[in-house]
Amino acid sequence: MQQLPNLHKSTIDLLKKGKNLLAFSGGIDSSALFFILKENDIDFDLAIVDYGLREQSKEEVIYAKELCLKYKKEFFLHTCSLSTSNFEHNARSERYDFFKKVINENSYTNLITAHQLNDKLEWFLMQLGRGSGLVEMLGMDEMQDRDDYNIIRPLLHVGRGKIQNFLDVNDILYFIDKSNSSSKYARNKIRHNYSNSFVEEFENGLVKSFEYLENDANLLLPKDETIIKSLFILKRETEDLRNIRQIDKVVKKMGILISKTQREEIIKTKDCVISDKIAIVFTPDYIFISPFVKSNMPKKFKELCRINKIPAKIRPYMYVENISLTSFS
Repeated sequence: MQQLPNLHKSTIDLLKKGKNLLAFSGGIDSSALFFILKENDIDFDLAIVDYGLREQSKEEVIYAKELCLKYKKEFFLHTCSLSTSNFEHNARSERYDFFKKVINENSYTNLITAHQLNDKLEWFLMQLGRGSGLVEMLGMDEMQDRDDYNIIRPLLHVGRGKIQNFLDVNDILYFIDKSNSSSKYARNKIRHNYSNSFVEEFENGLVKSFEYLENDANLLLPKDETIIKSLFILKRETEDLRNIRQIDKVVKKMGILISKTQREEIIKTKDCVISDKIAIVFTPDYIFISPFVKSNMPKKFKELCRINKIPAKIRPYMYVENISLTSFS
């Protein structure tokens, strides 16, 4: 195919070793990524979510089915109906819950998404406007490990202009979601007023700058952590700013993007549950992070946890996952 965007070799190698699920929408980015993966001889199946808000979404689902039938891909569809209140947040949660279910039931190792350079800059500018730090502003990584799968974003270094050109030159069908032009979403305002024109003019320099920033962010983050299943034990730093940077990185691995309000709650309380899903507890020397679960525990187990100074919110997860006090030590 003509004008084929180049993927990083490390990304191609990782995808060829794993079992891959492509998050598909029928839009510019995912339609292009479908054929880019195919041209790089990367095997994958396809998952799509229909929120039922647009008549066009039915055509997108039909298109996805036809591609899977033609190129012999497994096809997974999730349909749902969500309130328009806080739609973007709820849609993201619904989407990733569906992807995780498909991944777990079918033993996929990688979820491939079609985020590209314009998306990365949009996120950067949104976080910049909210008063976020470097780790939050960078947000998207090309390779990001979750508890039980990896998120791979092969196009994160490629501008949308190159992606659309690839589609047009090769006469590949794609759909345009009209809601992307609605000014009621902050992301759309940033996209149309700032990021698209910036990427178009400064794409190469922007890619290089993000590489430098990501290297700097990695140097800022302490590396001292212990992981047992989905229990993370971090060495507590004297500065809360460094602590929250560590926490943010770990929680993102667990599938949650914490807000400014949640960060403030974590620092203030040092003992809380985020989004009803993740327990975060500080002790004088460590920070414990685990999925938040409730469970009846034997008195003997609770007493041993108390003696070993294991935080109360962490104990149920250890009990349910059969994490022994020996492995904890």
